Amino acid sequence: MVRAAVLPAVNAPLEIAEIQLPDPGPGQIRVKLAAAGVCHSDLSLSNGTLKQPVPAVLGHEGAGTVTAVGDGVTGLAPGDPVVLNWAPSCGDCHFCGLGEVWLCANSAAAAAKPYATRAGGGELYPGLGTAVFAEETVVAAHAALPLPEGVPLTEAALLGCAVLTGWGAVHNSARVRKGESVVVFGVGGVGLATLQAARIAGAGPIIAVDVSPAKEGLARAAGATDFLVAADTESFQKEGAKAIRKLTGGIGADVALECVGRADTIRTAWSSTRRGGRTTVVGVGGQDQQVTFSALELFYFGRTLSGCVYGNSDPAKDLPVIAEHVRSGALDLSGLVTERIGLEGIPAAFDAMLAGKGGRALIVF
Repeated sequence: MVRAAVLPAVNAPLEIAEIQLPDPGPGQIRVKLAAAGVCHSDLSLSNGTLKQPVPAVLGHEGAGTVTAVGDGVTGLAPGDPVVLNWAPSCGDCHFCGLGEVWLCANSAAAAAKPYATRAGGGELYPGLGTAVFAEETVVAAHAALPLPEGVPLTEAALLGCAVLTGWGAVHNSARVRKGESVVVFGVGGVGLATLQAARIAGAGPIIAVDVSPAKEGLARAAGATDFLVAADTESFQKEGAKAIRKLTGGIGADVALECVGRADTIRTAWSSTRRGGRTTVVGVGGQDQQVTFSALELFYFGRTLSGCVYGNSDPAKDLPVIAEHVRSGALDLSGLVTERIGLEGIPAAFDAMLAGKGGRALIVF
């Protein structure tokens, strides 16, 4: 038996419970978690914004040590440190064939199959296929990436979502070039990773925008050269783009990265870029968040608006590159973490997200 945070139903409180994990089957491994990040996507899964069969053990950003392997597993053995990949590519679908593994048609298959049981009975589903809000988990071997040497195992949990997403948004989706001006909306865990990635890319100026003035220190430590407070969302929607243009020589940012997932923020991000500018939407919004543009402005400004799934990353290729920056000190994983908690602290971490407080809460086992 292992302890886990169980979501019994959509919008129900999490329950700390004992669960029973099976031995790893063919092609599977068992992992003892060292740490797991609390991501906004977990909150979206818990409240139904994102679909997830329940009851479930949520959590998809984690790292740990392999304790057992099933038949047919090669390349991983007990004792190996790994980062879990919540969107492993199948290698066979149309999108994988195009090399767009972040769009894999089968990456979510594991989340729809029960993987464990509660003490006393009752099947449980793994949140986003990984279920890292637990002391241990069982996943497909291809959902685990060997952890590069020199990266601390606890902080490595952040590589599994926040860092791959933020890094990929900058380097794969927006393709930020040295000297380009960048504005990042939302200074949570992903936003902080995005700011660091923009700094490593040589961008400048780098403007951070958030509703909380308390996040200015975090943003500047991550690489922001300027910080704007969007305390009044309606007012900032009207004046924010002007303020950003003022900080970018009067023309607007070359690149805007929206890490919130709100219609008004997406619209402001798009409006804050120059003619021909690029806006990448990193945040996950609900179906009710509708963004509107006029046909004339689409023509006149010539801007690009694009979505971004998991940073448009191929984790197997991007993780070693990111690890080099971690080892060199250019990328500070601990700079994303504002709180270290146990499983019992997840509800409070969700509340902090809703209130726009802090960066990444990290569950340490």
